[in-house]
Amino acid sequence: MRKPPPNFLIVMTDHQRGDTVLPEHPAITPNLSKMVAEGLTFTNAFCPSPHCCPARATFFTGLYPSRHGVWNNICNDQFLSRNVKPSATFWSKDLKDAGYDLHFSGKWHVSLDVKPADVGWTEHFVSAAAPNIHGISWEHYQRIASQPQSGTRNEGEILRPGYTSPYRLYGTRELQNKHADHDEKTLALALDALAKTSSKDPWGMYVGLIGPHDPYYVPSEFLDLYDPDEIPLPVSYNDSMSDKPRIYQRMRNVFGQLSSREVKEAIRHFWAYCSYLDHRFGQLLAALDATGQAENTVVLYCSDHGDYTGEHGLFAKGIPCFRGAYHVPAVMRWPSGLRSPNRREDAFVSLADVGPTLLETAGLPCDPARFTGQSLVPFLRHQQPTAWRDDIHTQCNGVELYYTQRSVSTARYKYVFNGFDFDELYDLQNDPHEMRNLAELPAYQSVKHHMCQRLWKFAYQQSDTAINAYITTALAPQGPASAFWPPMLLSQNS
Repeated sequence: MRKPPPNFLIVMTDHQRGDTVLPEHPAITPNLSKMVAEGLTFTNAFCPSPHCCPARATFFTGLYPSRHGVWNNICNDQFLSRNVKPSATFWSKDLKDAGYDLHFSGKWHVSLDVKPADVGWTEHFVSAAAPNIHGISWEHYQRIASQPQSGTRNEGEILRPGYTSPYRLYGTRELQNKHADHDEKTLALALDALAKTSSKDPWGMYVGLIGPHDPYYVPSEFLDLYDPDEIPLPVSYNDSMSDKPRIYQRMRNVFGQLSSREVKEAIRHFWAYCSYLDHRFGQLLAALDATGQAENTVVLYCSDHGDYTGEHGLFAKGIPCFRGAYHVPAVMRWPSGLRSPNRREDAFVSLADVGPTLLETAGLPCDPARFTGQSLVPFLRHQQPTAWRDDIHTQCNGVELYYTQRSVSTARYKYVFNGFDFDELYDLQNDPHEMRNLAELPAYQSVKHHMCQRLWKFAYQQSDTAINAYITTALAPQGPASAFWPPMLLSQNS
């Protein structure tokens, strides 16, 4: 007898670093640690862009930004696009057409005119969608212009004269701010919908949380789990970034208002936020158990992108192409389908891989040409795919400041093409914290050119249009034609 298709429970947080779900990380996450022991953890999972909208569009379409068309925030007036391209399809529509009962609760932030209900989901609560527009108007600045500007910086604050009130990076709250209200509502509605699922028809549920997005405001009970005297500064915290692009340095100067003690407190609050999310995730798992359907339910815990969390003196995310902003959690559990649980997989994995994985797991057609990503099912079966990527790429055209940036990482090296400043090259084997930029050293030019060729090959495969040949924009050390050079020509063209 053919096994029934599995159910899917997907939890996506916002801004959560990939390392925080590992049991050896200082963040206290007992429910995730239990899931790691029962599931498969992808330790090298990455988003394509350090920004909610392009990353989430990749998650829901299986495509990179160059193919789905979303490059930055769709909900403000600095958007580069409002919607995914008409050619981009959503895997949720495939599941719905196959008879899945789909439920959506939480953050969308994918496309302004296309909503979850348009692609197969029953909407219980949807945020970051029209008419929800982010940003601050000129009228606001007119109103605050006559108000006294604070010249005193309080705990965890960053002064920003002429903008809004001082930005506060962290604090204690008892479930009384917009992020908390959002996530409590998201979870309450998800729990209610989960209790009503039926074992007769396959179902899918997406739970989109805002935490641990900055500012890091957490209930005191979770903050009290951590001793502030035991919070270390990141290894790269004292990086002067003198060999990094100037925008990196400018961002570092913004957070430079914080003392080292405040940086430790911010890290403590971020970890506590992860503990709070873990507690609520545990409630979801308990509710799933109560339905009696956990055995044949694929549970995925992931995030849209990461957070620097003090690395290189930075917080949140942005143009600096460091691992912290791109490395995301990816833990899967499936009691009836996962072979040899309590495993870690170090292969390069992308958020673009989720769609093909869900479709194959559900027994549905999965045309490889449709996706940037690949199905993770061989890993679930404890098999090595015959052909799997040996590098991972990123695509960024800026956040609310516009830049052209692409990167490629292998197990050994990471190369970043910065069209707005000088490039970066890191030896990840000897410099895992990305402290020393080797891009301009003569001894590494052949490595840089090899990595640049990898970058352009991927750009060609993904229809990336960042190939303008005009003399003031064609600034890469090798142009797009290198995508078609035989590898033997690299030394001749380096």
